[in-house]
Amino acid sequence: MSHVAEIELEVRDLDALAEASRRLGLEFVQGQETYRWYGATVGDYPLPAGFTAEDLGRCEHAIRLPPGSASGPQPYEIGVVSRRDGRPGYSLLWDFWMGGFGLQEKVGAGCARLRQEYAAETTRREARRQGFGVQEQLGADGMIRLRLTR
Repeated sequence: MSHVAEIELEVRDLDALAEASRRLGLEFVQGQETYRWYGATVGDYPLPAGFTAEDLGRCEHAIRLPPGSASGPQPYEIGVVSRRDGRPGYSLLWDFWMGGFGLQEKVGAGCARLRQEYAAETTRREARRQGFGVQEQLGADGMIRLRLTR
């Protein structure tokens, strides 16, 4: 079954996305042109807005579990794809069927952990650029809290 969805995240900083991926124990692969998914759409789930069935599986970069880190079926990957709505940046596509065969354990349900880590990383970078010191605290609830100081 194919269940390719767009992750609700507007990506404009690939370096921040790579660092967010690394912090989650994932690998950002620059220049990878395909991402692993079921391989064919069977029409049981709507395509992400602006994408065709032929677009699925193609990307400019990818996010994956490090090689050899998963047992069982090959885990799916997240495709980093140029946006289709005319705005700058990237969309993230992934096949979430069966939790992406281990990928969801790292990125969270609905990729919440990846979205949070990307937001924290872009905030850290911008705060430092503006001369702030950044302290990070991970709450018991898994939330990242940043404290900015001058």
